[in-house]
Amino acid sequence: MRSAAVTLFFSVAALTALGMVMLVSASTGAKEANYLVMQPIWCAIGLAACWGAAILDYRIFKRLPWLTWTLFFVVLVLLVVVILPTPISLRVKGASRWLKFGMFTMQPSELAKLGLVTVLALYADRYQRWMPTFWRGMVIPGLIVAAVLALLFKEPDVGTVILLAAVSGMMLLIAGIRWRFFLPPVVLGTIALGIFLWNNPMRSERIYSWLHVEETKLGKGLQTYQAMVALGSGGVSGVGLGDGRQKLGFIPEHHTDFIFSVIGEELGLIATIGIILAFALVVGCGLYIAWHAADTFGMLLAAGITFLIGLQAVINIGVVTGSLPNKGISLPFLSYGGSNLVVMLASVGVLMNVARHGLEPNRNPFALAQGVSAEMA
Repeated sequence: MRSAAVTLFFSVAALTALGMVMLVSASTGAKEANYLVMQPIWCAIGLAACWGAAILDYRIFKRLPWLTWTLFFVVLVLLVVVILPTPISLRVKGASRWLKFGMFTMQPSELAKLGLVTVLALYADRYQRWMPTFWRGMVIPGLIVAAVLALLFKEPDVGTVILLAAVSGMMLLIAGIRWRFFLPPVVLGTIALGIFLWNNPMRSERIYSWLHVEETKLGKGLQTYQAMVALGSGGVSGVGLGDGRQKLGFIPEHHTDFIFSVIGEELGLIATIGIILAFALVVGCGLYIAWHAADTFGMLLAAGITFLIGLQAVINIGVVTGSLPNKGISLPFLSYGGSNLVVMLASVGVLMNVARHGLEPNRNPFALAQGVSAEMA
């Protein structure tokens, strides 16, 4: 358990350090590179959150469920506030995703990620015997998830909706929900999402540009095309730190969602493979920690956080490499963005906390579902 925690710590530290270095490089030619000032501040806050989450016993949220639900309710209120026309809500490019407090901005959707994972873990632990049933295993947690996803969809933030839907589904499956209850809502949700994308011009154009990158390289496919140009021009060893050209206005939002392309151009295939391996280590360590958690709550919490980090990285890298349509999801620990960095580092602190209290070296996280299913049968 100690080796997993140490490997997790150094993998995340390496990714975060590389992200800070690449943001310095990405600021070249930028008219307003204020992220060079703000990102270190957010990083310091994130490290403090990571340290606090690591030393505070995670089981306090299990012993004091009212505290967990209160914090979750606060997150829901923030999600409501951000979509209302208030003095602190900020609308950018047709999306209401940010709250502005002076010089600081935050995305409540990032808090919703950790909040939803924690609440689902708490609920499944409390009602683990009834998770294979329809009402307590499917309907009630489904309503909890739906409340968050509906508010995120209203912003709109479809990428985060898809991400959290996938993470929530995997957590519920581990908790013991039956497949016959799980599959129908998934099929209906997929069909509804397809209809929405088909009838939404902006997102249908994104899918079309993803399928026809060359044809749309001067329009909707600009980011994906230029990102692939950057990755290709970097070769094996890269053109050199700070010497990349695609960041000079060719790739919009190169310091946020497309930071991976800047790394590929300047540091080459070696660095991009290293990043993928680092995320693989983070996911592997997270699953190992969940496997050896001391209780069901810790197991589900660690598994949910691991899925959250891993899937977000997969989606971002998939978008940059042209494997997935553009979804506007940042790369954990590397992309610019204070809210995401703080939440991701705090989540890593929770993982280390679960590892610190882990007990049984051979615990099987699927034993809960198997045992409950056998009992109900």
